[in-house]
Amino acid sequence: MLPKISEAEWRVMKLLWDKSPRTANDIVDALEGSVDWNAQTIRTLINRLVQKGAINFEKDGRAYLYNAKVKEREVQRAETRSFVSRVFNGAMKPMIAAFLEETELSEAEIDELERLLREKKSKN
Repeated sequence: MLPKISEAEWRVMKLLWDKSPRTANDIVDALEGSVDWNAQTIRTLINRLVQKGAINFEKDGRAYLYNAKVKEREVQRAETRSFVSRVFNGAMKPMIAAFLEETELSEAEIDELERLLREKKSKN
C-alpha cells in the first residue's frame, strides 16, 4: 500500500524523484527561497516520509543519503484514484468534464487528449 503524502511532503518527494540520492542539507538548500519553512521543518518532513515508507536512506560517513522508495507515477495514480473517489464519487466522466470546462488547453494538448481517448477506446 502506498503512503499518503501531504502537500508539503510532495515538495520533498518531487526533489527526490528529480534527483537522488540527496542529503538533508541538499533538500533544505533546494527548498530554501521557494517555501517559507525553516530547516528543522524540512527535516521533520523528511523524517515523516521515512516513517511512512515513502523514502529510505543510507548512511554515508556522517551524512544520510535519501532516496525515493515509491515511484512518482504510482503515487500520482493512487492520488488520482483517491481524488476521483472523494470528489466525484468514483466517476471519471464528471471529473474530466469539470477539468475540460475549467482548463485552457492548447491545440497540441487537445490533440494529445484525443489521441489518448482513441487509444483507450481501441483497448476496450
